[in-house]
Amino acid sequence: MTFEKPAYILDARGLICPLPVLKARKILLGLNTGDVLQVMATDPAVTVDFALFCEESGHVMMTATAENGVFFIRLRRGMMPAETKAQ
Repeated sequence: MTFEKPAYILDARGLICPLPVLKARKILLGLNTGDVLQVMATDPAVTVDFALFCEESGHVMMTATAENGVFFIRLRRGMMPAETKAQ
C-alpha cells in the first residue's frame, strides 16, 4: 500500500459538528480534482459526518482511522456537481 502525501492537512481538533466538515469543504474548493486532504479531528461523529458529506458532494473518503482519541480522515477531492455540468 502506498501512502500519498496530502495536498493539505486540516487540524480540526477541538471542533464539533458541523465545523470540521465546513472547514474541509472550503479547503477542498481550493484543491484540484484528485488532491488529498487529511483531516485531524476529535469529534467522534466526524467519520459519519464525512461519509455523508462525501456521498453528497462527490468526494471520496479514502480512510478513516483513530489513534488516542484523534480521528484521521483522508479525502480525495472529486468533481463537484457544478464542475461536472461545465464539462
